[in-house]
Amino acid sequence: MDEQHIEAKLISLLRNDSIHLWSQPFTTDTSEPGLEHMQGLAVKYSQMIGFPLKDVEVALEEIRSQALNKAKRNKTYSETNVATLELYLPKAQIKDGKKKHCLETKLDIYTQDLMNKITGEFDLKNVKLILNGRTLSPDKKLDEQNVKNNSKIMVLKVSEPEGKKEMLESEEKKRLQDESLQRTQRGFQILSERDGSEDPATTPFLEIADQKGNPIQIPASEKKALILAMGFHEKGRALMKRKEYNAALCLLLLADEQFCQCGSVLLNTVDNYAVLQLDVVWCYRAQEALTCLADAKQRLQKAEDCFLRCYGEENQRLKQIKVNTGGEEVLFLRLYLLQSLLAYLDGNAVDADKKLQKAEDLYSHLCLDPEKMTQLMSMGFSEQDTRLGLRACRGNVEEAVHHITQRKTEREEIKNKERERRRRRLEGINTLAELGYNKKAAAKALHETNGDVDEAYRLLLGSQGASSFQTPQPELTRQYKVDQMVFLGFQKEAAEAALKLVGDDVPLATQILLDNQGQLPPELLPPSPPSSSSEEPSTSDSTASSSSSLDADLVNEVLEDIPRHEEDYLDVTLEEECEVIAMLKSCLEKSST
Repeated sequence: MDEQHIEAKLISLLRNDSIHLWSQPFTTDTSEPGLEHMQGLAVKYSQMIGFPLKDVEVALEEIRSQALNKAKRNKTYSETNVATLELYLPKAQIKDGKKKHCLETKLDIYTQDLMNKITGEFDLKNVKLILNGRTLSPDKKLDEQNVKNNSKIMVLKVSEPEGKKEMLESEEKKRLQDESLQRTQRGFQILSERDGSEDPATTPFLEIADQKGNPIQIPASEKKALILAMGFHEKGRALMKRKEYNAALCLLLLADEQFCQCGSVLLNTVDNYAVLQLDVVWCYRAQEALTCLADAKQRLQKAEDCFLRCYGEENQRLKQIKVNTGGEEVLFLRLYLLQSLLAYLDGNAVDADKKLQKAEDLYSHLCLDPEKMTQLMSMGFSEQDTRLGLRACRGNVEEAVHHITQRKTEREEIKNKERERRRRRLEGINTLAELGYNKKAAAKALHETNGDVDEAYRLLLGSQGASSFQTPQPELTRQYKVDQMVFLGFQKEAAEAALKLVGDDVPLATQILLDNQGQLPPELLPPSPPSSSSEEPSTSDSTASSSSSLDADLVNEVLEDIPRHEEDYLDVTLEEECEVIAMLKSCLEKSST
């Protein structure tokens, strides 16, 4: 960190003085450093910024060399179309002290080819490549994904084999990670497509609600994206709590892609998007990758702007919704810490110190008295409720007891209200279904009429309603699609299973079977149930049962990572924050002396 801080300060001074280190007298005709002039510059700047002469000399030479290399790379690219990429390797892979490595490549190659080159050259097994906060797709070309000459790319290590046994273990870990990601994506996909037309007691589905538990009316296209975004975010946060930052970052970036499909009005009214931006940059910090990702500063600005819109000036809007708002201060603690880190890395020690002071002030009263924690927990409150309650009430025990009790009562009321609302909804769906309407059509009509059964019935009776709500029978639709895939050469059983898995999406089902030699991949199939010699189930019944069981397993897996407490995202132990504060104080003290 110190090296980058010194370089950033020197670059600012060089710009102010209009000094070009790549030109004479600082660089000779043979591209060697002009020692006398470089030495004089180092002495001058060392006195100005207060760092040792030797450190300044090294930093100036690094800046000069980088400028020369960049000019050379630009010339090479213009003459040969061979680009140079700046790779930032995983910290565990850094053996020569250099985080950044350069790699030459054409830009019209597939990302997978570049990944193969990186794994071969840097002794890595499996990697993901991140450019400006976006994961590069292996099956797309680099130039199609805005990769350019001198682009900075973060290399995420998925596994690192060392020897035959370790390689097998690493490959198995990678397979399990990929399988877990696929299962997570599919699980949330299933949940995002459910509309509550089945009994929620046996078939869970997700709805977006406000702080009071009231469903928020969101366009269907945005609702699906929002459920996927929030689902990926929660799964990523669960991995962050386990300090599995590599896997967490992959899911957080998926969440970011889904959030971007939601309307700006929605993103400006909820704090979920701001919290996601903070979490992404917090993962960058854990990976020591803040320096290579240009989008870190933009993400923090998005988070700060979103908090301002959602909470209002001095949290006035938030106070109208919540009486006690001390819990949200942990979000601003992380925001100030990350802003301080970026300011320091930019060479701006003054701004870094200001943000750190704000962070330390928050940290001092967010740290809780162990005796107060013990006192409340002895009353039967959970550790999480105790921590959240004390922070919300800024350490006041009596207020915290009242706050926790009241929040528990409110949560129970919300649950009862939600349970009753879903019961009435299911009754309405069943009433319309008894009249001969498709359950999904009934659910859609009830949604559009705010649960009014009579209005929904009139809507279904209308000529336009009849055509839009009384959909063809699913069995006939699927049979037609199965026949299509059988005509393409797939086995009927495999086609039925694939269509069931992906919600009757023919192109996706076809692609899955093409990628797996006409069969579903094993990780998407549940263990085969034991068969009975006396009673063999039909193939179609068995396939439907297996697929239904798989859906239930995938949904249950992803639901495990959705926290039951609505303020779980505010519950942090502050251990990592304490480490970051100590590191920043040490760096700033060295800078000031």
